[in-house]
Amino acid sequence: MASAEGYQQGEDKKPSIRAKIQAMGGFLTNMVLPNIGAFIAWGILTALFIPTGWLPNEHFAEMVGPTITFLLPLLLAYTGGRMVAGQRGAVMGSIGAIGLIIGSDIPMFLGAMIIGPLGGLIIKKFDQLIENKVPAGFEMIVNNFSIGILGFGLMMISYQFIGPLIQTANEGMTAAIQALVSTGFLPLLSIINEPAKVLFLNNVIDQGIYYPLGLQESLQIGQSIFFTVASNPGPGLGLLLAFTFFGAKVARRTAPGAIIIHFFGGIHELYFPYVLMKPLTIIGMIAGGMSGIAVFSFFDAGLVAGPSPGSIFSYLALTPRGNFLGIIAGVVIAAAVTFVITAFILKLDKSKEDDAAFSSSLEKSQAMKAEGKQLMGTASNEATDVTKVNKISFVCDAGAGSSALGATTFRKKLQKKGISDIEVKHYRIEDAPDASDIIVVHKNLYDRAKMAHPNKNIITIESYLNDPKLSELLDSLSSEEK
Repeated sequence: MASAEGYQQGEDKKPSIRAKIQAMGGFLTNMVLPNIGAFIAWGILTALFIPTGWLPNEHFAEMVGPTITFLLPLLLAYTGGRMVAGQRGAVMGSIGAIGLIIGSDIPMFLGAMIIGPLGGLIIKKFDQLIENKVPAGFEMIVNNFSIGILGFGLMMISYQFIGPLIQTANEGMTAAIQALVSTGFLPLLSIINEPAKVLFLNNVIDQGIYYPLGLQESLQIGQSIFFTVASNPGPGLGLLLAFTFFGAKVARRTAPGAIIIHFFGGIHELYFPYVLMKPLTIIGMIAGGMSGIAVFSFFDAGLVAGPSPGSIFSYLALTPRGNFLGIIAGVVIAAAVTFVITAFILKLDKSKEDDAAFSSSLEKSQAMKAEGKQLMGTASNEATDVTKVNKISFVCDAGAGSSALGATTFRKKLQKKGISDIEVKHYRIEDAPDASDIIVVHKNLYDRAKMAHPNKNIITIESYLNDPKLSELLDSLSSEEK
């Protein structure tokens, strides 16, 4: 059986707190992610037609307010309800959300992300309660009136109680963060942001906290710095550049490719393994993040909507008129600060042990190859038989970033080996289908993956591109084809 360093074992243990937070963050992210296009459409509308936009137009600008007030929260609630209870949950969540929207004076993004899943949960529990108890011929009337009656109740409660409560909480959170802005302490958020990101909690803080705050501020002044405090691609660029020039041999070889995908593709998860490999480099990430925020604040710069993915192209596309100097300067200075500090740390830590660690890892990988078909232990401590592998699922927090990259890359490698009968797709961790023979996930997301798929074969990796375990899996599958 492969060691725990090679493959995760299937021991039974309680999910860690971090895994539960990651799962919650993943759920929030998957309410936002399918609707990013709508948020970007609103951002373009705002950037073009508000009085300070590129093409001020009072007529078209009339759509800005209703879009952010009604359309975007309703989409979030609809998606959240649908994730819990399908189409009936989607309708139920939307009904509850309209009560929030009408009963408040601010865009109800946080409220929609609460009431949507709540509506789905209510109708799901009701459907479970009456399952197999509805007389034949009465199914449609029960289905329709159950949503109508329960939805009416949720809408009234949302309008009268939940909406005002969420608005009060939202105003308190906004006031606290605005105090950081007014006192110049906003850069301190990087002390929380950067460590949380490399622990795969980036979507919790960004799309769960800063995006709603940013949209609210953007509605008022046409831009928001909140969209930049956790999504700046500069620190990651600086880190990867430092590893390119001063890292161990393997890091120097892989970092340039990671730069392209991180900085231009916007998939920030690519730099996480480098920080985890040298935890002290988090100091450079924090300093770079703080520097970027300080520069954005100095130039009073911001974006009109959330950059998703966090690519430099997204940054430039969502930069309002008059903000380009501040935005570009914030990205460049963040990268420079992170590069200098990380390079200093790597040079101090530069020793034969770095390359020895990589060599040891490769040797262990080669040793594991000798085990043939034994890819990992299942919950029952059985080995995976690669001859039965028909579907491999790459998973990550949101199912649209690093896992998509990993699945695409691995699929192409299989094709080069002449293997075309194995399906390789990417998913959010909780959405990986039961038909998956192997689930591939970053090692820091293993607890969450095991919590969602306790009886599945799970391979843990450190990089979705060139991880030794993926090479071993590829070689094992190739040998079976011969």
